[in-house]
Amino acid sequence: MTHERIVDARLHLLSRQVLDADGEPVRAVDDLELVGPDGQPARAGAEVRVGAILVGPVLFVRLFGGAVPVSRQPRIAWEDVGHVGTAIELTVPSDRLDADWVEHWLRDHVVGRIPGGRHDPEADG
Repeated sequence: MTHERIVDARLHLLSRQVLDADGEPVRAVDDLELVGPDGQPARAGAEVRVGAILVGPVLFVRLFGGAVPVSRQPRIAWEDVGHVGTAIELTVPSDRLDADWVEHWLRDHVVGRIPGGRHDPEADG
């Protein structure tokens, strides 16, 4: 059964913390992907729904005049959202998401090349 709810995107979604199925923080909502009722791209003046929440550097890149390639936009399908409250609660664990690809890339290609960058200080106990 599908439950529909009308939400104010600015009030209920944007900048909200996203939590995975285990209650672990994933990211904050930076932008939304809106689609028409048929799942096709949204059209001006027509009814829309949220197709996905976008997390990561989307807004930052737009502010500087760029665009994240569609294939690399960190997005979370709206179908994976279980509850909208003070946080956006997902029905999937974070390891099933590709929302952290930027951090993984930075870890592997930048931080990992810094002397001591692969050392885990918490492992020393």
